[in-house]
Amino acid sequence: MVDWQTIDTVLLDMDGTLLDLRYDNTLWNELVPERYSLAQGLELNAARQTLFAQMSELRGDLLFYCLDHWASYTELDIVGLHRELAHLISYRPNAERFLNQVRAAGKRSLLVTNAHRDSLRVKDQHSDLIEKLDEDISCHDYGAPKEDPRFWARLRREHPYDPQRTLLIDDNAAVLEAAEQSGIQHLITVARPDSGRPARTGLSHRAIHDFEEIMPGAAASP
Repeated sequence: MVDWQTIDTVLLDMDGTLLDLRYDNTLWNELVPERYSLAQGLELNAARQTLFAQMSELRGDLLFYCLDHWASYTELDIVGLHRELAHLISYRPNAERFLNQVRAAGKRSLLVTNAHRDSLRVKDQHSDLIEKLDEDISCHDYGAPKEDPRFWARLRREHPYDPQRTLLIDDNAAVLEAAEQSGIQHLITVARPDSGRPARTGLSHRAIHDFEEIMPGAAASP
């Protein structure tokens, strides 16, 4: 699936790509609505409807990924809720080994995430993710999410790469499309971002179930 001789730079999403999306789905679909319903004196279904309507309205916008926005909107300690579920933070199959192999193969690896820096800090504390990559970039550093072409233009200015020799792995179809429009040649998605849910089908990009499928050096192994 990947000819590593044609790749110099690897761009990697975090949630649902390197890390199991079960953590985020549990946080935003279960814990936040539960605490919001208690804080506002709402029935749980009503709390869910209110929150999910706001999420739907903001999807793809920078505010959708902004913990400061959600803390203000819900009047909850969103970072504290992140910490409550820290036991669910885990790598997807062979993701940690993949990062080590990418480095061993002499490839440059950059974390490119829509996650807020506060979320990234919590996850890094329980995964030591950042030290395994050469750079870590949050869309909040640039004021535009990865769905926005401005993100890719600024990323290339600040961390120059050859789009023809760059691989992006991301579970978000809209992000992959934006990256493709920016010129990135090699694109891969993830079939099962959340270990608690079935694998997705009908994806628009080549998909992996396990990083073992694209491990650098695998093609040369006996």
